[in-house]
Amino acid sequence: MMTRPENVLKFCPKCGSSAFHFEGERSFLCNSCKFHFFINGSAAVAALIENEKDELLLTVRAFHPNKGMLDLPGGFVDPNESAEDALNREIKEELNLDIKEAHYLGSFPNQYVYSGYTVYTCDLAFRCKVQGWNQVHIHDDISDIQFVNKENIDWNAIGAESIKKIIKAHWNM
Repeated sequence: MMTRPENVLKFCPKCGSSAFHFEGERSFLCNSCKFHFFINGSAAVAALIENEKDELLLTVRAFHPNKGMLDLPGGFVDPNESAEDALNREIKEELNLDIKEAHYLGSFPNQYVYSGYTVYTCDLAFRCKVQGWNQVHIHDDISDIQFVNKENIDWNAIGAESIKKIIKAHWNM
């Protein structure tokens, strides 16, 4: 795949040398300055939020990757931020909702292409309860929301494989 790091990264980020070589599955080594660059997964959070009808809230992505497809609310964990803080921040930013309870479900590896580069993530899923729905307002990188249940979910409309796996784990499918 042309977007994988070994096909995109051509120069050492430390010294700029083109003597920057892929060392295998997860790292590069610069032959000039000996900088060893590792490809690590980025942490991301995903919230499973159900309404009083036990329907799951899904968002519609406003931007690429997977623009127009369904997703769970959430996003990347910022540097020096806990997953729990990122979860609260992302849900507030995207939906203007406050989380009153969050319980960790599990982690799910993912990869997607952004700006012509494959980004590897470890999606941390949380089952959440919110303080109320009367303040919900769509912001940030979502264009709409939908509520779905097991019977009416369109699996083909969900953009990321990890999100499908998270939802299936949530519903014990």
